[in-house]
Order: sequence, then structure tokens, then C-alpha cells
Amino acid sequence: MEEIRPGDVVWFPPGVRHWHGATPTTAMTHIAIQARRDGRAVDWMEKVSDEQYRR
Repeated sequence: MEEIRPGDVVWFPPGVRHWHGATPTTAMTHIAIQARRDGRAVDWMEKVSDEQYRR
């Protein structure tokens, strides 16, 4: 897990699975700039359970 702070920029290369979210007491705004690859821009993965999120 990596903590990000206001103003941080995070980059993931294509094909790297990742997730992002806020904490129970802190909001998060996610702005994504992405390119299309083979006609697709994103592959959504499985939802994270509440238990996984709290870890």
C-alpha cells in the first residue's frame, strides 16, 4: 500500500493491476488520463469487499 497526499501524481504502466480509494475519514478525488490500447481504455477488475478495503 502506498499513501498519497494532495498534489501527488501516481503513474502505473499499462497492464499493472492497482486500486485506489479514500479512508473512512478522508475523501479522494481521482482524475485519470489514459490512452486507448487495442480499442480499450480500461479493464475494470473485481470489486473490493468492505473487509479488504478496511485492511
